[in-house]
Amino acid sequence: MGRREGAIDVATVPSVSYSITVRLEVPAGGKAVSQLTHAVESAGGVVTALDVTNAGHEKLRIDVTCAARDTDHAQAIVDQLEAVESVVIHKVSDRTFLMHLGGKIEMQSKVPLRNRDELSMAYTPGVARVSMAIARNKEDARRLTIKRNTVAVVTDGSAVLGLGNIGPEAALPVMEGKAALFKRFAGIDAWPICLDTQDVDEIVRTVQLLAPGFGGINLEDIGAPRCFEVERRLRELLDIPVFHDDQHGTAICVLAALTNALRVVDKKLEDVRITMAGAGAAGNAVLRLLLAAGARNVIVCDYRGAVCRTRDDLDDSLRWIAEHTNAEGYSGDLRGAVKGADVFVGVSAPGILTGDDIAAMAPGAVVFALANPEPEVSPDEAREHCAVVATGRSDYPNQINNVLAFPGVFRGLLDAQATEVTEEMLLAAARALAAVVTTEELGPNYIIPSVFHPDVAGAVAAAVRESAGGRARGFTEA
Repeated sequence: MGRREGAIDVATVPSVSYSITVRLEVPAGGKAVSQLTHAVESAGGVVTALDVTNAGHEKLRIDVTCAARDTDHAQAIVDQLEAVESVVIHKVSDRTFLMHLGGKIEMQSKVPLRNRDELSMAYTPGVARVSMAIARNKEDARRLTIKRNTVAVVTDGSAVLGLGNIGPEAALPVMEGKAALFKRFAGIDAWPICLDTQDVDEIVRTVQLLAPGFGGINLEDIGAPRCFEVERRLRELLDIPVFHDDQHGTAICVLAALTNALRVVDKKLEDVRITMAGAGAAGNAVLRLLLAAGARNVIVCDYRGAVCRTRDDLDDSLRWIAEHTNAEGYSGDLRGAVKGADVFVGVSAPGILTGDDIAAMAPGAVVFALANPEPEVSPDEAREHCAVVATGRSDYPNQINNVLAFPGVFRGLLDAQATEVTEEMLLAAARALAAVVTTEELGPNYIIPSVFHPDVAGAVAAAVRESAGGRARGFTEA
């Protein structure tokens, strides 16, 4: 699937991800202040704040905060501000980098350590009694230590956020962000574990050795096909749940959103023809969950075209796809597979389809173009020809974001003291997530709730907990 000629780059609007604050001085009188906003806008930026930080009779110190498209555009905005008469630039700060200075997470004690008595209970000699209790029954670690509410976010840095194989150090800011999301949305203490190896045996053995300190393992940004074997082997070895978010978090969100999208267009999952772009980790998991939910007619395409039994390059993963999809043996390209389809789900590469391709789909088509930051097809073009569009971006309606799934999934798993993740749990999570959108709210531009919807994590957690056959264990349980 190559990039199609004429595909539109939708990543052309200013974003807070490239937000800068420019500290400058201007004369207290005259038109300089009013010219600042004009300068930013003439450079294509957006002013989000303008704060006077120091005022004198002759000069004003002002912080101008604005959003840019990328780093080059940010510099162009600074140049435009500097060109304003009598403006003196003092400092330019990248707000995203400032947020990451020193890291985004920290450890802090849950108990006071104000005197000798408290120290003696939290640490030696009192802690020895707790250690000996766990030595007699290691299951007590779930209720007497952080294990009951702690998840390891494990990566080898090989497939980070679409950035590719950038290594464990470069992956750390992303894993920190993941840990922060666990805490914000589900009250879970998560910790980044960035491994300096991409050897499957070493990854599996390292996680196995670390597992006693955690109640769950969240695999993150590990490239395919290694991620499949890592997950499979860890699930066999460990007595705590192992969840690969790039696979199963994405699958839950896609199924939930598609459930509601099909309600909008009055079609049923078992009746629609689905074309998928992407046969990697996310595509494989999305496909498996869609089939488990009742989908019957699916064609999956990768960069070589449709996955079918007659291809001579099938590995184990592609062979499974060929055996469970594409019953008619279509062997053409993505564009041909999309023609007449009711649903397109893209978890692949940017700009591989055009509006004309979407126009060739069935009436009332649903398009999920989830490549990020640039989708498989321009959402604006797609919307002209189909009924429902979803992307992975926050600046369009219907954002498919894994944060809708993984905090609630792990909250439910930990509360139930689950030892594994099952397909039924994933289906239950998707059903619960879809149900957060009420019948009154449902529409073409609202098929999936916001990540900040207060009911999301709780609804998903309850569904997973019930599916696991567990109950919420109170944290004060003796």
